[in-house]
Amino acid sequence: MRPHRVLTAAVTAALLAAVACGCSDSGGSSSAAGFDPPDLKARSALGKGEGEVNLIAWAGYVEDGSNDPKTDWVSDFEKRTGCQVNAKTAASSDEMVKLMKTGRYDAVSASGDASLRLIASGDAAPVNTDLVPNYQNVFAGLKNQAWNSVDGVAYGIPHGRGANLLMYNTEVVEPAPTSWSAVFDDAATYRGKVTAYDSPIYIADAALYLKATRPELKIEDPYALDRKQFDAAVDLLKRQNANIGEYWSDYLKEISAFKSGDSVIGTTWQVITNLTRAEGGPVEAVVPEEGSTGWSDTWMLSAEAEHPNCAYRWLDWIVSPEVNAQVAEYFGEAPANAKACDETGDPTWCDTYHAADESYWKRIAFWNTPIEQCLDGRTDVRCVPYAEWVRAWTEIKG
Repeated sequence: MRPHRVLTAAVTAALLAAVACGCSDSGGSSSAAGFDPPDLKARSALGKGEGEVNLIAWAGYVEDGSNDPKTDWVSDFEKRTGCQVNAKTAASSDEMVKLMKTGRYDAVSASGDASLRLIASGDAAPVNTDLVPNYQNVFAGLKNQAWNSVDGVAYGIPHGRGANLLMYNTEVVEPAPTSWSAVFDDAATYRGKVTAYDSPIYIADAALYLKATRPELKIEDPYALDRKQFDAAVDLLKRQNANIGEYWSDYLKEISAFKSGDSVIGTTWQVITNLTRAEGGPVEAVVPEEGSTGWSDTWMLSAEAEHPNCAYRWLDWIVSPEVNAQVAEYFGEAPANAKACDETGDPTWCDTYHAADESYWKRIAFWNTPIEQCLDGRTDVRCVPYAEWVRAWTEIKG
């Protein structure tokens, strides 16, 4: 997943792309033709806590002070609720999906490339947001979105969000880039020093660029690609490959590469830009004119949760203003709760991460799970499912 801001040496980026389930019944948005999730009902009321809760989370999301004594939002939760937290750190969306299928976990911090699979398979249950009081203060732009709801039914509580930006060395890259063409059609200008995110989901970045530059392809959603659209994105990435110096998934390596000059332009996250600058790297980052892809995580409840009452209490706790602010600063993201912006240690945090700037987020195409039922609502074609994105990514990298 994305790195947090403080424990930079201890946590490596773990959001590697999910290996697709390979099934045609994977989830989609409410507009996805043929997508009909299992008929599961949300709880109508909460009871007494069960004494524990079993969580699957990205590194940095469930901190109990063992990594950093000053970073602990688990202990107070346990004291206040009587629910002992047992957390399993996952390294990928695919691992999260597999772990959820065991039925041994109550909740998971799923990204968009996993959430719809969990909904479609019946592993994630709808969530009654009335039982999560802090949900009312979650930014409207995170509620009832294509990756966390179906037909207006919420399947989780939003946790945070971030954009995939274009970062460049200000001493080498001139003029300052305003388009993704700098790493696609014009990438040869910086041959061998272009970097890209090492994940099949990066195919969507190419599709987003083609949506703007090749209107004849009629791409509406970079995660809903028919065969012609998909092949065009793959071809673009194969051409880009000749100019790539390194594909990155470890944010520490990207920081090092930009500091040394081995990389001068490529995809990044806001927190990486901040850390690179803090270590003396001459970099800037922008959302190009075509927009960007991005990520948003959702705490989802297992349909087989053994401790649903404690799980609901955790969902409310993690999105409470003070805790959500702590997580956002530790991890390096925009918080989900609007009131968290009044609780951050850095008073400029929410401005830096555009937490309340919905016009900014409208330019971001958040990760979603590609399925055969086209997420853009088309019914006359079949879209390329994520299993094929995974295979194509191997070919792209050679």
